[in-house]
Amino acid sequence: MNLVSPFGIIFALLSLGIGFVMEGGHLSSLMAPSAALIVFGGTFGATIVAYSFDEIKTIPKLLLLTATRKIPPYDQAIDQIVELADMARKEGLLYIDNQLENVEDPFLRKAMQLVVDGTDPEMVRNILETEMYASHERHEVGASIFEAAGGYSPTMGIIGTVMGLVHVLGSIEDPDSLGPAIAMAFAATLYGVSAANIIYFPVAGRLKNLSKKELLLKELQIEGVLALQAGYNPVLIRERLNAYLRNSTKAETAEEEE
Repeated sequence: MNLVSPFGIIFALLSLGIGFVMEGGHLSSLMAPSAALIVFGGTFGATIVAYSFDEIKTIPKLLLLTATRKIPPYDQAIDQIVELADMARKEGLLYIDNQLENVEDPFLRKAMQLVVDGTDPEMVRNILETEMYASHERHEVGASIFEAAGGYSPTMGIIGTVMGLVHVLGSIEDPDSLGPAIAMAFAATLYGVSAANIIYFPVAGRLKNLSKKELLLKELQIEGVLALQAGYNPVLIRERLNAYLRNSTKAETAEEEE
């Protein structure tokens, strides 16, 4: 389980709350149920317009992924492929069929099953790449949901503030109530901006980061399985995968710098 993501959100919220109290504020003054309804309800409503019900109902699962999903180290994946290649070289591909239940990664297990079944290498690549990119697209959609919410949330906060100020100006004959009413109105902006920058955008970033790492892992596994199927020496497979990993990492770094 990855506790960094929930810890980051909690730490950010605590920092804001403690900083507010240190300035002499009272946390109770930040409690504005009506503003929360406008901001969070409005953000959710605006977001679901752009997505299907099947995509929206994955939100709880996506939130859980940010705390529980952990991509195995690439070195560990290479070790596993090399171990399978060593088995295939010594015992034959049919021997691996009895060892597939020990392969925890479902993508790698499927890849090895295709090889054991004697599937043509080009067909193996096509099947695995199709599944890989389909999975990547689903993950991109999940991240885009939270990015969309992050875009709508501050705007909903401004809308809530304007609505609150409209109410304040309608009750301007009561000067004593103006201060608290204005404070409540600006609570909507606080909710909208805070939710976008502490929850929605960070969660989207976490999901995109996981998707990118998983994509590289699957590309690595595809190359390894195809090398195994071609009968390469396990030592050469390790060198090939390490070189592929280094080149992929350099390419990603270059893209980020651009």
